[in-house]
Amino acid sequence: MTATKGGDANEGTSARPWTLKTPSGQSEFQAFRDPTRSPPSLVVQVGSTEVLYQLRCLEDLHAMLQKHGDWMALGSADEQKPAAEGTVEAWGRSASNPVGGWYGLKKGLRGRFGNYVPPVMERLGLAEVEHNPRGNRMRAK
Repeated sequence: MTATKGGDANEGTSARPWTLKTPSGQSEFQAFRDPTRSPPSLVVQVGSTEVLYQLRCLEDLHAMLQKHGDWMALGSADEQKPAAEGTVEAWGRSASNPVGGWYGLKKGLRGRFGNYVPPVMERLGLAEVEHNPRGNRMRAK
């Protein structure tokens, strides 16, 4: 992962996962990069549930947000629910994104991209994320 702007290189590993909060601040989760998986993955542990996203989502989302140039609504939604157009969530499952569809890797748990990926981006210094009870947005740094 080359898009890290700051922080300890040993953070965000399986041995030293990040402990983060969802943008609304209501839930805590752990996340780490696992480049040894196929494909390389961003691992999110929410209680006993493991959610996986393609690791490249961090660089791809950062590039998209830079091109977008402004705040973008997160629009988090479960896989089974439609994502609001023009949101980070919709982009994370769109046929027009760089992977041509879902960044989520576990069928049934591919959603919530707009809930778990933005705090990782914020921790890496790649994005600003709002922390309101609802309707949060993000933008590239």
